Amino acid sequence: MNSDTPKNPQRSSAGGPPPTSAAQDKASEPDWANGLRQLYDEVVEEPLPDSFRNLLAQLDSKD
Repeated sequence: MNSDTPKNPQRSSAGGPPPTSAAQDKASEPDWANGLRQLYDEVVEEPLPDSFRNLLAQLDSKD
């Protein structure tokens, strides 16, 4: 399953500090950040369970 959410989202100019390069980001991240990002990416890539797919189909049919 592929997500439309970018892997490295950028903040808008009104939302905080200006974006930095990927090399700068990695150098300033704590050690656990890479593991957390890897775990998140694995969860995002998991397929949608059939029970969720069936529930969504039932909700769509009620419209």
